[in-house]
Amino acid sequence: MDVRKLLDTLLVAERLKDTTRHCYTSKGRHESVAEHSWMMTLMAFFMRDEFPEADMDKVIRMCIVHDLGECFTGDIPAFEKNQSHEEAEENLLYSWVSSLPVAYAAEMRELYEEMAERKTVEAQIYKAIDGLEAVIQHNLSDISTWIPREFDLNLTYSDDKVAFSDYLKALRQAVREDTIKKIDDASELSTSELSTLRR
Repeated sequence: MDVRKLLDTLLVAERLKDTTRHCYTSKGRHESVAEHSWMMTLMAFFMRDEFPEADMDKVIRMCIVHDLGECFTGDIPAFEKNQSHEEAEENLLYSWVSSLPVAYAAEMRELYEEMAERKTVEAQIYKAIDGLEAVIQHNLSDISTWIPREFDLNLTYSDDKVAFSDYLKALRQAVREDTIKKIDDASELSTSELSTLRR
């Protein structure tokens, strides 16, 4: 890629560093979309041996580019996102992708189409990681940052996305166990605090 075009492309992508998501970090600030994508990519890197049949380098590429549309729309939580949001994001994203050098534009379009169809094992792995990273991050954040619907959502979110893989089902179960412990610990703490206040 021409150096000036590369800098122009990075200027757009850099927006994701300041585009926050609904989730919080373990230290109590909103995480960025860029951080979510990075953590997904790291997950894919460490899962490579679990999927010898898959092109995990392609999964990593999917993780890197999957939320670039949010450079233009910002992040909308999955439980609020609807079809019109998705269409607007896709139109803005594809318009930008078309401005990239032909080879990169073609590769990115192919990746986005494959991710949307979710027919290949690579697309299925990417989508499972996308959902799992969100629930893992919720478990890492302080429970005071959760909204009421997330207590149930964190127990079930992405169950359908991991169903094709024993490894991912085991990971999802481990994450669920962490969620249950987090909720139980918070309940015990609240009860203890309440008892102290009543004395």
